[in-house]
Formats: sequence, C-alpha cells, structure tokens
Amino acid sequence: MQTEKSKDSWVAKQWAAHKVRAAKAKEKEKNKPLKQKILEWIFWLLMAFVIAFLIRGFVMEPIRVDGYSMTNTLQDKEIVLLYKLPYLLGDVQRNDIVVCRYPGRVNENGATQINFGATLSLDVYTAFVKRVVGLPGDTIQISDGHLFVNGEQVPDPEYMASTPRDYGPITLGDDEYFVMGDNRFSSHDSRSSDVGPLSRSAIMGKVTRVLLPLSAWRSVK
Repeated sequence: MQTEKSKDSWVAKQWAAHKVRAAKAKEKEKNKPLKQKILEWIFWLLMAFVIAFLIRGFVMEPIRVDGYSMTNTLQDKEIVLLYKLPYLLGDVQRNDIVVCRYPGRVNENGATQINFGATLSLDVYTAFVKRVVGLPGDTIQISDGHLFVNGEQVPDPEYMASTPRDYGPITLGDDEYFVMGDNRFSSHDSRSSDVGPLSRSAIMGKVTRVLLPLSAWRSVK
C-alpha cells in the first residue's frame, strides 16, 4: 500500500513530466516555419467557417421579424431562433410557427441569384415568419371572418387588426401547406395569389423562442 510520501513523490514526478512536455511543445511551436503557422491558421479558420455554415444550414439560426403579421405572438423587430433539426428528423405539424420562403420572391435588389462565375451562383430569398394552419389534404376556408379547417372553426388568434375577408374553400394537394399570419388582416400569406400554398421545401424550420430583445425573451407556440 502506497504511503502519503510515495503518493506525493508520484504526483511530483507526473507534474514535472507534464512541465517538460509543455516546454517541448512550446519550443516546437516557436520553431515552426512561418509558412506552416500560416497554413495552420488558414486550416482552423476554414474549419470554424465550415462548422458555422453547418450549424446555420442544418441546426439553427437567428431570424429578425419584420412587420406586424404575427402580432401579438411575435412583435416587429424581435429576433427569434429558427430550429431546423425538427424538420430534418420529423414532419411539419399544424399550428407550428415556421420560417418559410415564398415562390418567386426576390431580394431587396430585385435579383434572385448572386453569380460568382460561369458555374457558381447563390439563390437569394426573403424569409417570412408565419403559422402553418393547413397540412396536405386539408380543406381551408375563411367565412364571416373565421378560419375553418376541414369544416371545423379554428379559434381566433389573440389579436387581429380587423376581420379577414372570405376565402376558399380550397383543398391542399399532397405537398401543399397553408400558412397565415396570426394577425390575419395584415398578413401577406398563402391567401395571396402570388404566394398560395407552399411546398415542403419552402419551409425552412420551426420557431419556438424569442431571443432579443432580452426583455422579451420567451418561448412561443
């Protein structure tokens, strides 16, 4: 059985060995050629960029709410967290608050693509925050200011500026989702002729939380 003195001696030896290894590593780093150091920095910067790109592309990203179409659930200029993983692992659900892209929607400069050369271009989209009220196969109708899904009235949101106009009925196809703003009178959504029902590929992810301002930090549903 080890005595306290032998234990202390073992710890001291391990610590001394660690300091020797650290000193050798520091000396080795110091003696690296400048070219090698630059290449290593470039590698780690690229790795950081790739990781950030993958997180933003497949996991989550912040999105700013512009306008009042989701009042009172979400407010203008609030920053929400868009989760993408739920729809990579599962299906879109009725009443989900989602971030989506509208068909044919262009960016502020009027261009749908940024061209980097003969073979590389990047599509540019404007993102919208809406609520999914209809899934594939559902029948959607607005009558006397109330929303009906499959013949059943959906409770009105907490706040609407006015009564929305009548719409439908329409029945959604196999890959069609109907989205609306909670402020149904002041929302540009699937009721508009230039939007219509959205395909699954147009739905980017699900919103469950407001991040900023900090005073407004909360979950939403």
